[in-house]
Amino acid sequence: MASFLSAGDKPVVYILATGGTIAGASSSSTASSYDAGKVLIETILQALPKDEVAKYATLKSEQVLQKGSQNLTPSDWLKISKRVNELLKDKNIDAIVITHGTDTIEESAMFLQLTTKSDKPVVLVGAMRPSTSLSADGPKNLFDAIVLASSPLSKGKGVLLTFNGNILSASDVTKSSPVHIDAFKPANIGYLGYMWNNTPYFLRDNLQRHTTQSQFDISNTSSLPQVEILYGYAGSSAKAVEDAVKNGAKGIVYAGVGNGNFNDEVQKALIKASQSGVKVVRTSRIIYGPTPQWGEVDDEKYGFITSWWHTPQATRIILMLGLNAGITDSKELQKLMLSY
Repeated sequence: MASFLSAGDKPVVYILATGGTIAGASSSSTASSYDAGKVLIETILQALPKDEVAKYATLKSEQVLQKGSQNLTPSDWLKISKRVNELLKDKNIDAIVITHGTDTIEESAMFLQLTTKSDKPVVLVGAMRPSTSLSADGPKNLFDAIVLASSPLSKGKGVLLTFNGNILSASDVTKSSPVHIDAFKPANIGYLGYMWNNTPYFLRDNLQRHTTQSQFDISNTSSLPQVEILYGYAGSSAKAVEDAVKNGAKGIVYAGVGNGNFNDEVQKALIKASQSGVKVVRTSRIIYGPTPQWGEVDDEKYGFITSWWHTPQATRIILMLGLNAGITDSKELQKLMLSY
């Protein structure tokens, strides 16, 4: 652990660094190519104005991981979540900021949303450009995250993300651009609020269950059930479904066309998988809009579940945690999709 600065009686914000583009470095300030996760958090923090940060928080930092988020695994989620919960039990720590690669930040955020056992603020933040870029967005995003985490208004809001002045809920976020700095959008419901003049302005609350309301406990979990995401398209075959089952998947999230639909061949394979005990969740490859029950597929007849408002990747996390908790009844798993 390293201390960046002390600001007297200001809230203590603990920064957990995991790598990613925000910690990326390039040989040129104008190049588009770079290596993720190369810069340590102590160096990243030096890019922030100490006198401005000191108005809002005392910072402590820790390098918990150092990699591009495309290389993160469910084991890493468990490591991060357990460390977050350990830190938040400390009465001397008021909030946590996690620096993270943007490729899978929404997945880590959703996992933390369902496994953090505290109402203290937890804010994830990243960057679309490396720290060495001429127009690096990481420093301002990180500064906003510190201000957001230090605000009493953030308490009880669940796990948050902030990018480009926007405040998002981990329950409703997706990456909508691979390259633009305004890459993160609400998946369905809307922004929680905005950062303006170093102040968070919240427009709504998150009514989904999260953090202290979550039933999931991973304190004694060392691994998570295998759940695969499969993608639908014109002419898709059943082989991907069959291979997932053969390789030990306990659940399949099928990102189908339209309202989570699939062709007859794939449907037969999914029905067979469901009958063998593999839990099948229908969702959509379309970014926005719900995937509800009672469409073209008779979900109750086949024991299928639908994702409703969740992206395929968020759906996978809910299913993994549900199965890890010993929930195997499709109707009970369906309730999880609606509750979280």
